[in-house]
Amino acid sequence: MHRIIAALLAATSCVATVQAQDNIAAAPQPAGPVLTLDRAVRLASGSAPAAEAAQAGIDAARASRIVAGLRPNPSLETQIENIAGTGPYNGFEQTETTIGLNIPIELGGKRAARIAAADVRSSRAMLMAAITQADIRLQVTQFYVEAVAAQRRLATVQDQLRITRDAANAARVRVQAGRASPLEEQRANVMRVNAEVGVERAQRLAEVARHNLARRIGQPLAGSLDETMLDRLPAAGHGPAQPAGIARTMALAAADADLAVADAGVRLARSQRVPDLTVGPGIRRLEATNDTAAVFSISVPIPFFNSGRAAVEEATAELHRADAQRRMTALDVEQAIAEAEAEAANAATTARAANGPALSAAQEAARIARIGYREGKFGQLDLLDAERALAETRLAAIDALAAYQNARARLERLTAAAPASAPGQGN
Repeated sequence: MHRIIAALLAATSCVATVQAQDNIAAAPQPAGPVLTLDRAVRLASGSAPAAEAAQAGIDAARASRIVAGLRPNPSLETQIENIAGTGPYNGFEQTETTIGLNIPIELGGKRAARIAAADVRSSRAMLMAAITQADIRLQVTQFYVEAVAAQRRLATVQDQLRITRDAANAARVRVQAGRASPLEEQRANVMRVNAEVGVERAQRLAEVARHNLARRIGQPLAGSLDETMLDRLPAAGHGPAQPAGIARTMALAAADADLAVADAGVRLARSQRVPDLTVGPGIRRLEATNDTAAVFSISVPIPFFNSGRAAVEEATAELHRADAQRRMTALDVEQAIAEAEAEAANAATTARAANGPALSAAQEAARIARIGYREGKFGQLDLLDAERALAETRLAAIDALAAYQNARARLERLTAAAPASAPGQGN
C-alpha cells in the first residue's frame, strides 16, 4: 500500500512539473496600463536633466546670436579746458567746454563674422540637443530591457522553485515508502533551498531594475511593462534596419559642427585685424566770448603691439585640429557601426538558437527524464541534471534576447540621422 501511494504521489508531482515547465507563469505585475518603451522614452525626455541642459544650451546660443548682431555702443565725452591755471586762466572766464559723441565704426566685416559664428554655434546647440535625446532613448531602452528581462528571470526561477518543491515532496514520500535512500531526499532539499535563494535574489534584482527605470523616467511605475518587446527578433539573415548612412550620423554631424565653428572662428579672427574707426562729432563753448563751435574728431588704433596675426594663427590651428578630428571621427564611426552590426547580428543568432533548438532540446530532455524517473528507468541525479539544464537554458535564452535588444538599440543610436539643419547637413 505504501508503495502504491508513493507511486501515485510521484506521478502527480511529475505531472505538475510538466505543466509548470511547459507554461511558465509570469510574476505578478502591478495593476494599471502597460508602460510601453516609447512612452517611457517620452517621459524620460521631459524630465531628464540632460534634456534641460541641452535646451538651456539652445537658449544661450540664441541669446548669443542676438548679442552678435548688436553694434558697439557710442560714448558721450565731456572736456573742460583752461581752468585752475595761472594769470587769466585762474578762474572760469577762459573755460572751454566740449561735449562730443564718440561713435565706433566697425570695419572688416566684424559684425557679419560674429553673426556667422553665432549661427553655427546655434546650429551646433540644436544638434547637441538631438544627440542628447538619442542618448536618452538609448539609456531608457537599456533600463527598460533590463527591467523586462529581470521580470522574466524572476518568473523562471519561481517556476524552478515550484519544480524543486514538488521534487522534494516526491523524494520524501519515496524515502518514507522505502523506495529511495535518505540521500535522495537530502539532494532534493538542497535543490529546493538553492531555488529559494535564487528566487529571493531574482526578486531583489527585479525590484532594483524597476526602480532604476522609474528614476530614469521621473515617476513611479504604476503598471506593467511590455514584455513582448523582448521577443522581437529579425528573421534569419536579416539584421536590424539602418535608418541612416555613415555620412549622416550624429557623431559625424557633431564633428562637422565643430569644423564649422572653427572655420567661423578663423573668419572672425581675420576680421579683427582690420582697425576700427571712432568718429566724434561734438560742440565746444568758449566762456570768454560766449561763442560755440563745432568739433569733429576721428581716431584709428595703431596695431603696433597686437596686429591680430597670433589670433589668426591660433584660429587656423584650431581649424586644422577640427578637420583632423572630423576625419578621425569618420573612421571611428565607420568602425563602430561595423562592430555594432556584427554584435547585433550575432546576438540575434544566439537569441534565435537559445529560444529555438536549444530550448526545445532542453525541454525534451527534461520531459524524458521525468518520464524515466517516474518509471524507475532514470535516477534522481539524471532528473535533477535535466531540470537544471532546462532552467539554465531558459535563463540563457532571456539573456540572449536582452543582449540582442541592447545591441539593436546601440546600433540604432550609432546610425541615427542628424537633423537636416545641423552644420554640414544641409544648412
